[in-house]
Amino acid sequence: MSTPDTKRGTGGAPVTTSDDGIVTGNTYDKYGSTNPVVKKLMAGFETNLEQLFARASPESLLDVGCGEGVLVHEWATKLSDKRVVGIDLEEESIQAGWAQRQAPNLEYRILRAENLPFADDEFDVATAIEVLEHVPDPEHTVAEMARVAKRWLLVSVPREPIWRAVNMARGAYIKDWGNTPGHLNHWSTASFKRLLSQHGEVVEVRKPFPWTQLLVRVGD
Repeated sequence: MSTPDTKRGTGGAPVTTSDDGIVTGNTYDKYGSTNPVVKKLMAGFETNLEQLFARASPESLLDVGCGEGVLVHEWATKLSDKRVVGIDLEEESIQAGWAQRQAPNLEYRILRAENLPFADDEFDVATAIEVLEHVPDPEHTVAEMARVAKRWLLVSVPREPIWRAVNMARGAYIKDWGNTPGHLNHWSTASFKRLLSQHGEVVEVRKPFPWTQLLVRVGD
């Protein structure tokens, strides 16, 4: 979810870009949508994610690709005085969101996901929610997340090819065969599990339509 400074994707939908030209998202506010279909889909997404978050029970948290801070702010509020850090690229609407979503235990930092400037096991849990489809080297990003996380990874991506089929069905991004602008990587549930299994034990899989959510144990 982003707000303009935008350009047009090849499917005609406006997208937001970082200061160095990387697509950071589109302008559609899925969390705040009043569309009844979107609200129903998001209810499933948020319910499943919240249950995985509760199972992880973070003592500290790093959110990679936190966007405008909607989820990381919610989590920081729930975690009270426990340390929470959200990172993302430099882009006007992202930092504007950060300014609106503050908490005493929440720190935002402008960072790329590829090389995290944190110590091994510095955070109890590392999350990437609707992020890994955007990064140029997801294997390396996941490895970095596993390095800095002591116990858990909590991750979510669009489920393919369902995601693109849904876009095509609603007439979006037709020239790109339904691929959302900025989506560089595409996983089925099985292929996403294989990627994460290289870095820990996938202990729970949720599939709220049309996403895949995984909770991965990376430590004891």
